[in-house]
Amino acid sequence: MSPTLAPTACHEASAPSVWRRHVARAFSRASGQYTRLAQAQQQMGEALWPLLPDRAGCVLDLGCGPGHWCRRLAARFGPGCRVLGLDLAPGMLDVARRESPRGIGWLCADADALPLADRQADLAFSNLAIQWCPDLDAVMAELYRVLRPGGRAVINTLGPGTLHEVAHAWSSPDALLEFRSRERHLASARMAGFPHAHCSAITERFFYHDLAAVMASIKGVGAQTPRPAARLTRSDLADAKRRYESLREPAGLPVSYQRLTLVLDKEPVA
Repeated sequence: MSPTLAPTACHEASAPSVWRRHVARAFSRASGQYTRLAQAQQQMGEALWPLLPDRAGCVLDLGCGPGHWCRRLAARFGPGCRVLGLDLAPGMLDVARRESPRGIGWLCADADALPLADRQADLAFSNLAIQWCPDLDAVMAELYRVLRPGGRAVINTLGPGTLHEVAHAWSSPDALLEFRSRERHLASARMAGFPHAHCSAITERFFYHDLAAVMASIKGVGAQTPRPAARLTRSDLADAKRRYESLREPAGLPVSYQRLTLVLDKEPVA
């Protein structure tokens, strides 16, 4: 087991273009096993479903991964709706194309430079993707730009405290993403033009049998240090297991996510 099993290091670790290539490569590598290992991520995504509007003619799934939510959104809004899945990782989109019905469009692009016309989408849906984006303000501005007046964005992302057990086990909190606060997301959304942005914060906890299962659930969704690093020794691994075991509960080893759920409504034309 090597340090590549730890969550990805903070955004400032490399220039934005290098960071994007690392993230795209990591998620492409994870694409084949994402659905099997991302059960926690999919469960958190269910919180967005009650927030969807009744109708939508064009839906953007931002950070679509292997297309799970694109398929569900297409079924939810019916054949009259155009669903677009966007992801930075080509490998994820390859899986999405193979496993999804025709009629869904796929875009390999960055969230802070959406290849869409102004006022094109009625709904933007994003489940646990924008925490990977270095420039939150640019992402919010792009969402505002591509939404039609009266459109809505529903977003799950992660806040401070996420994966704190993992940081404890590896004794390396600096290896985690610098998760942004609820207040930071609201300020960014309002600056982009969403005057009535809402954001709820809920702690989601999941349990795993052992440390290997914990780390597989993280590595399997591309959350891994993309830079080469020296391999851990057996002593390092034993220390990590011991620290994590000190956190064990009757249900297993805990993994906590601080889920932030945003609802951003673009005001209709007066």
